[in-house]
Amino acid sequence: MCLAVPGKILSLHQDARGTVDMLGAQREVSLRLTPSAHIGDYVLVHAGFAIQVIDAQEAAETLELVQDLADLAQDELPAGSLEEPVFPSALTANERA
Repeated sequence: MCLAVPGKILSLHQDARGTVDMLGAQREVSLRLTPSAHIGDYVLVHAGFAIQVIDAQEAAETLELVQDLADLAQDELPAGSLEEPVFPSALTANERA
């Protein structure tokens, strides 16, 4: 599953890059896929690339869903289960079955 997180463009840099605020964290991302994006626009960011320009309402709705997922994970998963992620490559054959 892939997840793109909305971010607001704070500044533009050379080489089609920009600084984006995502959930309070500032990250430099590539804007090559969104050449029409400007400072103040919201973009969906996935794997370091802004992949789509979105409006402020869609950004707010998506951020609310992201927060709901985080809250759900906290409420539904057993205590300590998020501390050490288990990757499929680390599982034995019996654990994968």
